[in-house]
Amino acid sequence: MSVTRGFYIGRFQPYHEGHHAMVERIARDVDELVIGIGSADQSHTPHDPFTAGERMMMITKATQAMDLLTYVVPIEDLNRNAVWVSHVQSMSPNFDVAYSNNPLVVRLFEEAGIEVKGSQMYRRDEFQGTEIRQRIVDGGDWQSLVPPQVVDVLHECDGVDRLRQVADTDDPATGDDLPGDTEMSDGGAEIELSEYSGLDASE
Repeated sequence: MSVTRGFYIGRFQPYHEGHHAMVERIARDVDELVIGIGSADQSHTPHDPFTAGERMMMITKATQAMDLLTYVVPIEDLNRNAVWVSHVQSMSPNFDVAYSNNPLVVRLFEEAGIEVKGSQMYRRDEFQGTEIRQRIVDGGDWQSLVPPQVVDVLHECDGVDRLRQVADTDDPATGDDLPGDTEMSDGGAEIELSEYSGLDASE
């Protein structure tokens, strides 16, 4: 029996309900899904506060009840677009179709002969990593924007206090300011992405 395996990459800082809705939508198309954690080497900054391991826990716990076999794999940054797809493939199980709405990511996968599908963004104005991180820093309601399993993981790893501390001590000269920051790469492709909840949402 033939199995269709998809691929979806993001930074998941943190994994939120927009990501979750997209995974549920992808699950209607594929038998298995590889979820790539982009910028896996980054953590403990306002832009990337959570480690790859913590993000793996968020995704694994949030998706475990789905009728979908998922593989969560860390993918470190590689800012060389021409070899980015090969880099992703070397870190991931084989996959048949990639999901992204980002023009550069689509182009890179298509040049590598990989089918790419897109999807509508899901409540982009609300489900953004920057917005959620800012709410955490400000003491606002962030819990309603993420699956309950993610709330549990953040409590377990003391992620709330960590983010507030690194945001408070961040040096604006580094360019890593929390408010209004733009999204870096879809897991290492050298492109800036807005923080929306589409299939290439980098958070």
